[in-house]
Order: sequence, then structure tokens, then C-alpha cells
Amino acid sequence: MSRLILLNKPYGVLSQFSGAPEGSGQTLRDFVPLPGVYPAGRLDKDSEGLLLLTDDGRLQHRLSHPDHKQWKTYWVQVEGIPDDSQLDRLRAGPLLNDGPTRPARVERLDEPRLWPRDPPVRFRKHIPTAWIQIAIREGRNRQVRRMTAGVGLPTLRLVRVGIGEWALGELQPGDYRVLQRRP
Repeated sequence: MSRLILLNKPYGVLSQFSGAPEGSGQTLRDFVPLPGVYPAGRLDKDSEGLLLLTDDGRLQHRLSHPDHKQWKTYWVQVEGIPDDSQLDRLRAGPLLNDGPTRPARVERLDEPRLWPRDPPVRFRKHIPTAWIQIAIREGRNRQVRRMTAGVGLPTLRLVRVGIGEWALGELQPGDYRVLQRRP
């Protein structure tokens, strides 16, 4: 039996167990005291939410390799109110400096009920914010942030809520759940 761990990675935590430069903050080791597990993919230090870990190398490869095209779903708080044109450009796959992105699933989202972020997202009295849900099947470096910025909607908060068939659910920041899987 192999283990699959669903972790709600808190804001400011590096998606690695070791090798973090001195003073760079907390790592997965501070939250997952299980030996022999490794992340299947990454989340930036300033992103939150679902991170999968496993002790099964084949499963890790299947979950993280771009050839397997797992949908990753994000709730994104953006600066500004998105119009239909901006959402359509996100859906079509905007051109980034490293090439075009694949088409994405994008929709407006009512403000979700989430835990408070520490530190809080900056608030500007005269600039509105909105939430959108974005699902992508690739995982370039800071891709969702670059996509929203590319259409004029800078990301303020990014929370991954799903990867393939797995969802964040009610896990709170720093909490994890272990699932046993048959090979």
C-alpha cells in the first residue's frame, strides 16, 4: 500500500522538506512529520492550498508530470473587476513570455469562505477586488499569477482547491489527511 497525503499548505511555506536557504521560512517538514514522502508538484511560497505528497514514485510521477495533464483548480482573488473580455482571454490561454498557455476553465466566483491569511491581503480603499476560479492542465512557474496579470488582473491571493480527483475540502492550513492507496 502506498500513501497519498493531502496537505493544506499555508501561505509562506516552501514546497520542499530540505535544502531551504537559511532564514527562508518554514518548509513541509514543519507540517508533515511522515518519513519517506515527497511532494507531487509544487506551490509557490506565496500561494496556499492543496499540495499532494506520496511515498510512491510512480504515483508522484503521474501526479506531477505534464504529460498526464491533471486539472489543477485555483480560487484567485484579483485586483479589479474582471470583464467578459478578460475572462475570455484567460479561457483561450493568454500568451506569456514563454509562449501561449493551454485553454483554461475560468468563471467568476463569489467570495469563498476561507481562513484568514497571515499576513492579510493588502486592501486599497479605492480599488475593488474580485474572485475567479481558474482550472489549468499545465503548471509553469507562477503560471496563474502571470495569466491574470497578463490580462490586467494582478493576483492578490491564490488558493489551490483541487488536483485531479482530489479536493482541499475542509482541511485547514497546516492540516493534512493520509489516504491509503493500492498500487
